[in-house]
Amino acid sequence: MDHDDNGQLVRMQKLKGELSKKQKLKSISRNFCYLIRLLFQTGFDEEELKSYISVIHANVYQTIKMLHDGSKELAQNDADSSKYVLSSENKAVGEKLSEIGGRLDYPHLTKELAQEIETLWKDAAIQETYAHSNELQVPECTHYFMQNLQRLADANYIPTKEDVLYARVRTTGVVEIQFSPVGENKKSGEVYRLFDVGGQRNERRKWIHLFEGVTAVIFCAAISEYDQTLFEDENKNRMMETKELFDWVLKQPCFKKTSFMLFLNKFDIFEQKVLQVPLNECEWFKDYQPVSTGKQEIEHAYEFVKKKFEELYFQSTAPDCVDRVFKIYRTTALDQKLVKKTFKLVDETLRRRNLFEAGLL
Repeated sequence: MDHDDNGQLVRMQKLKGELSKKQKLKSISRNFCYLIRLLFQTGFDEEELKSYISVIHANVYQTIKMLHDGSKELAQNDADSSKYVLSSENKAVGEKLSEIGGRLDYPHLTKELAQEIETLWKDAAIQETYAHSNELQVPECTHYFMQNLQRLADANYIPTKEDVLYARVRTTGVVEIQFSPVGENKKSGEVYRLFDVGGQRNERRKWIHLFEGVTAVIFCAAISEYDQTLFEDENKNRMMETKELFDWVLKQPCFKKTSFMLFLNKFDIFEQKVLQVPLNECEWFKDYQPVSTGKQEIEHAYEFVKKKFEELYFQSTAPDCVDRVFKIYRTTALDQKLVKKTFKLVDETLRRRNLFEAGLL
């Protein structure tokens, strides 16, 4: 599920006794948690899928409200305010949908309401507003759900696994899931315990105590969010917050011998955005200089971001800790094949590390 990806952690820890082969992971990425269920477990049954109908419908109403209200805000602050003004025939429906989106309880999405939302979505002012989605905290699921409105409003609608993965729910509390990257029927792979934890600042106090005895950490950084601000602090750039969190985690004494796996996540969004929004809009990347166009420029920008994280890692790693494992992976949480491949690589790296420490390699 989508959420504010201002730094995401997965931790791993060997457990004693009968669980000696199990690893413990800590994650702030709901996307990965649900992908784990799809890739390495049995997925979702029909009743579980149906339970997300209200969540997905709420996403639709909340999103169209954000866009409607955002168009008004931009009209007040932009010199060319006319491009954010709804057409006369859509103003009334805009106010209606904004009112619905502000409720605590949302109505079931009907075909009629879906048609009104679709009409408003196609309004030139809303499309212009959507182009500024990074300034308005508009979720990344917006386009996907707007393209599927009629299906979502069907009387017999049952969410697909893709619908569930796109759905946006702010992560709170701690959720545990167990899996093996090589599959449940394979006995040779490690068994992991993954904990999905809240990523917002006010949630971190709930998982900070879970770091004792860690042998490996996966840190997920949403590289597409370099031009966005935090949900809870609109004056703070998300990438700068991620940088500071990564720096803090690296310096924790309990991670002195800990392996680090850095997931540079949301590459699919990054490659679409970086050709439109300058990478140097983020203070950390202010020295970035484009060198080309198209796919070559995307790779150049990605390698620049990767190098920044590598530099930060070595700057924040004490001399007596340089021998700990450090790997970087490019990921897209909604790309199931890529995530499965990545977790298998992580599994292989950690098993080799364990064999090395045991003197067997």
